[in-house]
Amino acid sequence: MALLLGTRRGLDATSSARGTFAVLALDHRQNLRKELHPEDPSATTDDEMIDFKRSVVRALSSMATGTLLDPEIGAAQCIADGSLAGGDGLIVALEATGYEGEPGARISRLLPDWDVAKAKRLGASAAKLLVYYHPDAPNAADQERLVAGLADDCRAQDLPLFVEPLSFALDGGALVGDDRRRVVVETARRLSALGGDVLKAEFPYDASVDDRSRWADACAELDAASSLPWVLLSGGVDDATFEAQVEAACTAGASGVLVGRSVWAPAAALSPGDRTAWLETEGAARLRRLVDLVEGAAHPWRPRWLAAAGPEPPEPGWYARY
Repeated sequence: MALLLGTRRGLDATSSARGTFAVLALDHRQNLRKELHPEDPSATTDDEMIDFKRSVVRALSSMATGTLLDPEIGAAQCIADGSLAGGDGLIVALEATGYEGEPGARISRLLPDWDVAKAKRLGASAAKLLVYYHPDAPNAADQERLVAGLADDCRAQDLPLFVEPLSFALDGGALVGDDRRRVVVETARRLSALGGDVLKAEFPYDASVDDRSRWADACAELDAASSLPWVLLSGGVDDATFEAQVEAACTAGASGVLVGRSVWAPAAALSPGDRTAWLETEGAARLRRLVDLVEGAAHPWRPRWLAAAGPEPPEPGWYARY
């Protein structure tokens, strides 16, 4: 049956009443180590990261439509101490941090002893998979099988899946200019056809391209390529740049954002006392601007999702076959 009632409930739980996403992303692990101790990331302790995540969640999660956390040092801890309110939508990551293999053929890793069924037992509204992907990489087919397999697992559990591809150059570096645009767009075309419910996409241009007309064309191309509703990830750019990117993406058809460091990164450099004050003022103001921008400009997820998923209306006795 294609009712997908749990999936629809999960998407509703992580979006606004209008059907747009302004999700607070805080599933960072290695990147958070770098933010907290840029001079020596290895000196960052798990307790420091847990305390930081709790502070951010307490200060900002109520403003967001949902919160993305990792299972290792985020989700369970924020649930257990009440930092994350019981009615807040929760997206939980499935992947381990980092990758294996060569820089030009990156292999995503699932977190050992963690899976979709456990995320649902935890109370997650949705799951998220980060996948390193380049359409021309020698292991592209393997990465596609990973996405398709996790999409099937989420369907079996009736849990939404957010798919987050991260691009890279085949020489191991970063993609720039029109090379990045081609890869981001083709990635959306290929991976959105494999399953899942929402594509968490990179902005199709890097910071070296500031021509807004090229932004608009690239975002329109990305929108046409994705068969799924899509949201924009922040990728660590500054808040002003990200707000401009969000406007371009939402105008083109995006359903919102999953935003992390662009909102909360400066708080990582502050003492715990100063951190809370900053999050409750400047951090909240940054997130509020994005929430308002998304709510005014983003396209609701339901029409595109319904076109792709085609859930059937419940009929008498539906529960016996569910």
